[in-house]
Amino acid sequence: MLNALKMSLKGALNSLKTRVLFSALLMIFILLPIVGIIISNAYEKHMVASLENELSAYSYSILAIIEVEYNTLIMPEQLLETQFNVSQSGLYAALTASKVTKDNNSVDKNLLASEQLWSSQSLLSPWQADNFQQPILGDSAFYQAEIAQKMHFVYSLSVSYGSEQHPFPMTLHIIKQQDNLTSMMAEFHRQLLLGLVGLMLVLLMIQYLWSLWTLKPLQTLQTELSHVEQGKSERLTGIYPTELSQVTEQLNLLLSAEQKQRQRYRNALSDLAHSLKTPLAVMQTQAQLSALTQEQITIINTIIEHQLVKAQSAGKSSWYLGTAVAPITKKLIDSLKKIYQDRNLLFKVNVSSECSFKGDEADLLEILGNLLDNACKAANKIIQLDVSRNSQGLTIVIQDDGAGIAPEMRNNILQRGTRADTYQHGHGIGLAIVRDLVNSYQGSILIESSQQLSGAKFTLNFPV
Repeated sequence: MLNALKMSLKGALNSLKTRVLFSALLMIFILLPIVGIIISNAYEKHMVASLENELSAYSYSILAIIEVEYNTLIMPEQLLETQFNVSQSGLYAALTASKVTKDNNSVDKNLLASEQLWSSQSLLSPWQADNFQQPILGDSAFYQAEIAQKMHFVYSLSVSYGSEQHPFPMTLHIIKQQDNLTSMMAEFHRQLLLGLVGLMLVLLMIQYLWSLWTLKPLQTLQTELSHVEQGKSERLTGIYPTELSQVTEQLNLLLSAEQKQRQRYRNALSDLAHSLKTPLAVMQTQAQLSALTQEQITIINTIIEHQLVKAQSAGKSSWYLGTAVAPITKKLIDSLKKIYQDRNLLFKVNVSSECSFKGDEADLLEILGNLLDNACKAANKIIQLDVSRNSQGLTIVIQDDGAGIAPEMRNNILQRGTRADTYQHGHGIGLAIVRDLVNSYQGSILIESSQQLSGAKFTLNFPV
């Protein structure tokens, strides 16, 4: 299960479409959250700065109405800003006494306000002033403080009224509850999150459509290659972008060159067979030839006839044209049943109608014919042929219930001139031809003992 999942994941990552979409997703899901964080931080800083400016403006409006007579603070009953006059409005003002140092008329930086001189009507009961900072005279401070178990923003400004001989230093504190700002920030974050999620969905849709449009030429190329593979077309005829046009041109050249090369090979084979056929026919007419010589000439003629038939049929197909396996196997089995009818051999054939060999029909006949003929010679009663196809390619398995092949002989029998049987005369090149043909299609041959029938087992694998 785990291995299958790993293979599936590996296959998905090998897809160009998956890579493009994954890269887009990575950019979207990384970039947009970063943008959201930057916007959120900028908005929060802006709101805090605006609040500081607001509290600073309130402080100067209150300082403008402060009066000090005979070291006595005089404040009006009502302030211009109505929130200062409404109980528990969330906006408060308070004046605390400052302690000035004797040497420079400044306030100790480490000194906190302790004595409250006045508070706005919005403040029902006086607070402890211990949490209020006391800047030096002429300076201000903006900070957060916990007052009455709630967080507040505080703007503190230290000033001095009166004369130089009789200064009246004090610190004005403008306090505003943090709840309003917190609720505004929460609402902003909610709206921002909804906006980013919506933007993500829109970008994902755009990216998906964009990738489909961008990768459409590759899909078209895949379809055309499939048609060529199935024999529906011989060339790539689509119009492709500049980056792919050179590839398609090279593929067309390769297809054309391969067809010409194979045709030249078949023509040369046919010419050679025809050239040998006439001298052999003359030799067969010689009466003084021995029976053994006549037999060998007959064998050579049979081989030449086979190669002529092969050369004639080869021009009808090429490597990219799929050859149906089922009709070929049926034809071979029918022929072998007639050849070995005196032995009453039992053929077990399991070939799917969807199985196709990506190569010449003549080559498939050569491969299956040699292997099945050898199996018939070696078998006691049963020959089994299984042909299957999967994503990896085509697999052909031929088994028999004969004596099998000794392990030390399994590699040697694929060499020319080496035979593993003693039942008939021959040249010992059948399996070597099979090996050469299989190698030409980048396939592989495995020779082992059949666990099912106890004889020899040949397994051929051809890649997609």
